[in-house]
Amino acid sequence: MTLWFLFALMTVAAVFAVLWPLSRGSRPQKDGSETAVYKDQLIEIDRDVSAGLIAPAEADAARVEIGRRLLAAADNQRDPAVGSNVKLRRVAAVIALVGLPLVAAGFYYGLGSPDLGDFPLAQRSHAPDGTQSLDNMVAQVERHLQENPTDSRGWNVIAPVLARLGRYDDAVQAYRNSITYGGDSAERRADLGETLTAAAGGVVTAEAKGEFEHAISLDADDVKASYFLGLAAEQDGRSADAATIWRTMLAKAPANAPWRPLVQAALVRVGGSPVPGPSNDAVAAAKDMNETDRNTMIRGMVDRLATRLKQNGDDVEGWLRLVRAYMVMGDQNKAKGALTEARQAMANDPERLRQLNEGLKNLGLDG
Repeated sequence: MTLWFLFALMTVAAVFAVLWPLSRGSRPQKDGSETAVYKDQLIEIDRDVSAGLIAPAEADAARVEIGRRLLAAADNQRDPAVGSNVKLRRVAAVIALVGLPLVAAGFYYGLGSPDLGDFPLAQRSHAPDGTQSLDNMVAQVERHLQENPTDSRGWNVIAPVLARLGRYDDAVQAYRNSITYGGDSAERRADLGETLTAAAGGVVTAEAKGEFEHAISLDADDVKASYFLGLAAEQDGRSADAATIWRTMLAKAPANAPWRPLVQAALVRVGGSPVPGPSNDAVAAAKDMNETDRNTMIRGMVDRLATRLKQNGDDVEGWLRLVRAYMVMGDQNKAKGALTEARQAMANDPERLRQLNEGLKNLGLDG
């Protein structure tokens, strides 16, 4: 209702703007015309008669002639278009009062009606809004890059999108263009290697491995490159090398690194353990122990870990080690108890709780 009131108010304002000039009458003409001249001549004749410059008979004849001319001039001075101007103003007023609203309504129903059909898809694909499909936006970016092939930022933006769409060959070329025009970096090399791996169905090819090694040469701590080099070692049958790479990553990583569960699961897959091993002295002493003493030593280590976690429950990796240790020892009840305590300890920290659940999934438990 308010919207229609505003429309009506705007229409009234537009009509008023048209009618206002029409309502103003024309200004009367000034006396600098023929009639003023003839009036001056009559006054001049009276002055000449008074001065005795002309005879009365001649003065009368002159007055008659000037009077005739004065009447003719007065008739000619009347505006013959006054009547027609009034008619024109009336017509303009009617058009303003009736025509403007009709024209406005016609435009609205033609262009602004809610019943108006959709634009053709070909036209909508060029509309720069956020509702168009991903394919249309990618097509626009590709057209831009065809016209501006040295736009490194454009290549860097579109490359991961192409990879997500499964267009791996185009994504690989986009990453190469990003490196060519934007400069070399460990991140770009690692992304290129990841895309080559995805294009090969998850196999780290020699070409992909070369990209990961190049990334490591630029940044020895690049996480993505390190992980895939470990995966390459695993696929080559070098499980020990893969375990070494992944264990080194975990040793350097912060406790809240989001990729820790992934690397921990990979380490378990190749037979490694994210649990730090005992000291050399403890290993040497364990060799001389019988089975009972060895189990006692292991349980002592696990108990100390459990005690530490009860005092400081923020260690996500520690809880995962404890749960896994109980599972290896075959003590399912303690494993479930440790799992419950771990979740209670992380209840107020959503990020750590998420990491804990991811790690439990990798251990085969319900995260």
